[in-house]
Amino acid sequence: MSKKHPVVAVTGSSGAGTTFVKRAFEKIFQNKSLNVAVIEGDSFHKYERAEMRVQVEKNSRRGSSAYSLCRGCEPL
Repeated sequence: MSKKHPVVAVTGSSGAGTTFVKRAFEKIFQNKSLNVAVIEGDSFHKYERAEMRVQVEKNSRRGSSAYSLCRGCEPL
């Protein structure tokens, strides 16, 4: 990252407030008349939600926590 081309990444679980934070940043950038590009991370998921649940279940049956929706939580 550079001062000339900074990158701001907002991550979090569904319902964690990432959209709220993204909108707050957009307002700040707009108020400062900054020309920014916003890239939605949802576009980069390997699986859609339904397929992700299938993968979580497969891994859970194998005893793997890869793709776990909540590490350390009770199984879904």
